[in-house]
Amino acid sequence: MKRLRAFLYVQHLLGIGHLARSSRIAAALVDDGFDVTVVTGGAPIAGFPGPGVKCVTLPPVTSGDEGFSGLVDLQGKPIDDDFKKRRSEMLLQAFRDCRPDIVIVEAFPFGRRQMRFELLPLIDAIDATSPRPLLATSVRDILQERVKPGRNEETVDLVNRHFDLVMVHGDPTFATIDKTFPLAGAIRAEVTYTGLVAAPPPPAATERFDVLVSVGGGAAGRSLVSSTIAAARNANHGWKWCLITGPNLPEDEFDVIAGDATPGLSVFRFREDFASLLTGARLSVSQAGYNTVCDVLRAGCRSLLVPFAAGGETEQTARALMLEELGLATMLMEKDLTPEGLAQAIEQALVGPRPSAHRLDLEGAHHSAQILRERYRTWSLRL
Repeated sequence: MKRLRAFLYVQHLLGIGHLARSSRIAAALVDDGFDVTVVTGGAPIAGFPGPGVKCVTLPPVTSGDEGFSGLVDLQGKPIDDDFKKRRSEMLLQAFRDCRPDIVIVEAFPFGRRQMRFELLPLIDAIDATSPRPLLATSVRDILQERVKPGRNEETVDLVNRHFDLVMVHGDPTFATIDKTFPLAGAIRAEVTYTGLVAAPPPPAATERFDVLVSVGGGAAGRSLVSSTIAAARNANHGWKWCLITGPNLPEDEFDVIAGDATPGLSVFRFREDFASLLTGARLSVSQAGYNTVCDVLRAGCRSLLVPFAAGGETEQTARALMLEELGLATMLMEKDLTPEGLAQAIEQALVGPRPSAHRLDLEGAHHSAQILRERYRTWSLRL
């Protein structure tokens, strides 16, 4: 059997969610026998994209602020046309070197419009290649809702002109793409649901906490961090608290936070065993990012979600509301996040019922590899 070559592009700008999900898919592709090249364009994160893949690292860019208003380099300097040209040429060279059978572009054109300067030339190169590789877009089940006129129409046009497959990483019994993308019915490319891309079941916890607070990558979530420190200081229950600030929090800010911690609060920048810790926690407190929610669902613990909503972001709020409706989490709106509000929400969540049983499909990474292999087989027969 021919060993298929897959070329996966992922750009993380603020948190690490996009990179983590794509890395799980890349690992599943490797397990399925694919030869995998992953192109990353964000700040380097230890452990990602993981073993077994060829990795091409473009000159890193990140978001200038929580509102995704502009691209900057790691020193915070806005990137210029020369920087963009250099990245675009590196991406095209990586594509030519890989000679892939399948190209997977994470988020675009449903998101990552900021990267059009390099993704549109890549798509042109794909279209000009013979035999042309299959082109898939890899997207979350819940999308950021667009408010600017014409954006959704532009997305549909790009998908219909260039893409062969839209892989939606969700369980359709939980969320379908039309819930947050109103023009889904106009997409002519095949739309397929993979299930949620969760990590494999973790080992049991070796350490137990009453309240486990996590802030994803740490680039957004300072108010949750500061509210946690104050809530833990004022608590008189004898609870064991754990706060994981995320690897992106600046070192000097982490040092201040660690210095402010009371004896009952353990503070960490990162825990490789985070998923295991969830299995032993009485309550998880987190934002409502895709990957964290997958970890919480996998662990089956009580969950209080404080969805990230800065800069007009809608995705996490939509996810948290849907999970609360299913009895799988409780929610505290970011605008209501104060030390007192957080403490009250934690107390209510801890005395509430454990989350109701769910049957959401969490095997999206494995299914993604199966889907891509099968779609390539049927697609290549038509060439």
